[in-house]
Amino acid sequence: MQITLLYAGLLSIVLFVLSYRIVQIRQQGVSLGDGGDPAMQRRIRAQGNFTEYVPIILIMIALLELNQLPGYVLHALGLALLVARCLHGYAMSFSESFFIGRFWGTAITFLLLVVCGILCVYTSIV
Repeated sequence: MQITLLYAGLLSIVLFVLSYRIVQIRQQGVSLGDGGDPAMQRRIRAQGNFTEYVPIILIMIALLELNQLPGYVLHALGLALLVARCLHGYAMSFSESFFIGRFWGTAITFLLLVVCGILCVYTSIV
């Protein structure tokens, strides 16, 4: 599980950064919700979107690793997930105009959902 462990660790740092971006605004007086602040709304959604997609994809990568998929495949999946979430997180939490990052981050994440799902099903029946 060394490969999944690597990407789980790296992705936890990304989640920390996204979470800290919310804390920065919370310290300015918005203790609950988003206070109607568009920047806070983007930061909350960046973090929420991360927590919605990353766990299931990481679980699938871990299961594929347990089933001894080649390391290069696992690294490709893990690196793609890391890049996708960095692109999406940056676009949503740090920028108001980096739409291409949001697009590619979302597209790669959706592609990973499908690819990992297919690999899991295929691995389970072969």
